[in-house]
Amino acid sequence: MEEIRKLPKKEFPEGLIEIPQPPKELYIQGNLPSKEDGVLLAVVGSRRFTTYGRDVCEKIFSGLRNYPIVIVSGLAIGIDTLAHQNALKNGLKTIAMPGSGIDRKVLHPSSNRRLADEIIKSGGCLLSEYEPKLPAGAWTFPRRNRLMAGLSKAVLIIEAGERSGTLITARLATEYNRDVLAIPGSIFSSNSSGTNSLIRQGATPINSSENLLEALGFPSTSFETNLNELENCSLDEKRILEILDDPMPKDELVRILEIPINEINSILSIMEIKGFIREDVGKLHRII
Repeated sequence: MEEIRKLPKKEFPEGLIEIPQPPKELYIQGNLPSKEDGVLLAVVGSRRFTTYGRDVCEKIFSGLRNYPIVIVSGLAIGIDTLAHQNALKNGLKTIAMPGSGIDRKVLHPSSNRRLADEIIKSGGCLLSEYEPKLPAGAWTFPRRNRLMAGLSKAVLIIEAGERSGTLITARLATEYNRDVLAIPGSIFSSNSSGTNSLIRQGATPINSSENLLEALGFPSTSFETNLNELENCSLDEKRILEILDDPMPKDELVRILEIPINEINSILSIMEIKGFIREDVGKLHRII
């Protein structure tokens, strides 16, 4: 296990030196990604995410693979956890900034201690201005949020209620002249009321990996790659992808296709290997 150490001030990230209330101290465990590792993107959102939020997170992150992007999040239960997990899944380095010290005896939440270890093993780090053994408190999270906003080039909000604490990070990002990006959602979902409000106030709406890459300044080739992959699909694969614009159970797909189940299973297995679809909680989801 990597030791927790105090980061010398000369090694403080530039973004944190620029903010109005820069940290006096920083404690780190693991390796702080360098500028060569890529653009720092903060990803935050609701603790009580919906299936929509989870699916959006997986879909967006799948298009970031092989891009020099480092994901910054708060290790909290909810979208933060999904952000770190999907970063690791897609080979991206990630920085976790908990609302507590980073000693395992106080690390918040305790349920993410294993995830914290995985982040460090993958070349990322845990970073905090708090003494290593300081437990989380009501005041520690808003202060932590300013560091997440200051550290990053942009902040992406995936699901947030109208009064969500996540919106504090978005407000701070605006004050620090960082880009605020938001995932639009249903007008009927309370979990999207905050993000929809941010978009009305001028946040950049993000509905695909290509949108996100463009917002971060990357020339996106993913769309062309996906088009080429789709052109090489069989007729059955194309039809399945069209049907799976909305996730559905396999038995419903079988009913619609009217193809023998053994043939469908074979096609679906190949499509999953290709990375076109995935099955989760009894439903098939389109990825590309």
